[in-house]
Amino acid sequence: MSSKEPTVRPRNEAEGEVPQWQPQPIARPGGGSSPIVEKALADVRRKIYPRSVSGLFAKWRVALVYFTQLIYYGLPWLQWNDRQAVLFDLGARKFYIFGMVLWPQDIIYLTVLLVISAFSLFLFTALAGRLFCGYACPQTVYTEIFMWVERKVEGDRLARIRLDESPWNLRKLRLKVTKHTLWILIALWTGFTFIGYFAPIRELFVGVFAGTLSFWQWFWMLFYGFATWGNAGFMREHVCKYMCPYARFQSVMVDQDTFVVTYDYVRGEPRGGRSRRIDHKEAGMGDCVDCSLCVQVCPTGIDIREGMQYMCIGCGACVDACDTVMDKMDYPRGLIRYTSANAIKEGLTQQQVRKRMMRPRTLVYTGILLAVIIAFMVSLATRTTLRVDVIRDRGALGREVPGGLIENVYRLQFINTAEDALQIKLSATGLPELVVTTADGQSSTVQVDPASNRLVPIVVRVPAGQVQPGLYDIQFHAHATSGEGREVEVVEPSSFYVPN
Repeated sequence: MSSKEPTVRPRNEAEGEVPQWQPQPIARPGGGSSPIVEKALADVRRKIYPRSVSGLFAKWRVALVYFTQLIYYGLPWLQWNDRQAVLFDLGARKFYIFGMVLWPQDIIYLTVLLVISAFSLFLFTALAGRLFCGYACPQTVYTEIFMWVERKVEGDRLARIRLDESPWNLRKLRLKVTKHTLWILIALWTGFTFIGYFAPIRELFVGVFAGTLSFWQWFWMLFYGFATWGNAGFMREHVCKYMCPYARFQSVMVDQDTFVVTYDYVRGEPRGGRSRRIDHKEAGMGDCVDCSLCVQVCPTGIDIREGMQYMCIGCGACVDACDTVMDKMDYPRGLIRYTSANAIKEGLTQQQVRKRMMRPRTLVYTGILLAVIIAFMVSLATRTTLRVDVIRDRGALGREVPGGLIENVYRLQFINTAEDALQIKLSATGLPELVVTTADGQSSTVQVDPASNRLVPIVVRVPAGQVQPGLYDIQFHAHATSGEGREVEVVEPSSFYVPN
């Protein structure tokens, strides 16, 4: 999506600005490098030094950093029923999520969660562009953390530029070593926490100091830590601009009514420096003083005044910077604000813009999303905590045993997904006088421990004179009772073979 925008005059690149350039025809083979290619390569190589900014949206970003990292770092340490509250135990093939235990048979729930995530992404993008990118994306969050460390160690924007341009000396070495040491510690703790979601984190903590972690645990902890250090410390905006697929396909979900960070070129142009004492309207000037702060604070290094660009992550840093300048100039806030392209073009109020957010596209996304979420919640609320799989013994389909009985042998797989033990009473229907016992013939009751599975051989007998030779449909009934008085009943179909 792009908006109409007047020509921007060149600015000083040393001030962190991107000079205006005009696209040139691509050179033919043998005729030298293309200016477009050279410009693209220069943008990739150019290091961006974002300036610190304060304001409403900066506070929101900091709040989201605290909120997301409190959940990420703290969740694995929570306990639930004497176990880790959230644990994706790949070895045992169980996912523990507070009081819920998911098994491989519950893969449908993971599928539905992915569908919900996809439609949420479509909805939020259609409503507010890359809002997730600007406030909650892990790349943005860890980049914000690493930049905070960088500012504390090396100083703000101009101090970092001077430090990087200065020759190597003891002070520069000390600052760089301090910064990277702190970065690496944060990255390693992040990698350790990541592994803690797949193995008990308290045992991992002991294993790190005892040196008892497995090769793959060490590998993934170091790999994830290295990825955090590299992405948040070095690659930063390049991940958002060149590696993230979301930045590429968001254009199909954004339209002229999407609520995004937008420069009001109608109000701001023509831009230019001026004194606070003059009446800029009488002088034929817009509200933009061309201070370039909106560019200096941008984490991806774009100029929002050039129109909407896919590199914009919607963080609102330029909004805070511009509002600060407007306050100093005694101009109304909102020269750069969250609004839509149609709002600028048609002069709509913010209330009118918000009404247009509820348009057919977003209503369809909302309806589908709500339907899937409701179905997901109902399915979770009504799911049974006992599963029974019936496996016939292929080695003995049916046989006559002493006492004039026909016997079939089965193996029943019981899966208890609850946090308490189950006492299961077995019976069968479908033929007259069916008798169900365990393989030893002593009982028709089975005990299954909490959050575990058990494979039990089962024998089913029927008097030989009651049925003719053939294959009959029967049903196994498993009536389970927990120590807390909760009752569950499961019916599973199978077949009973009567030999000639």
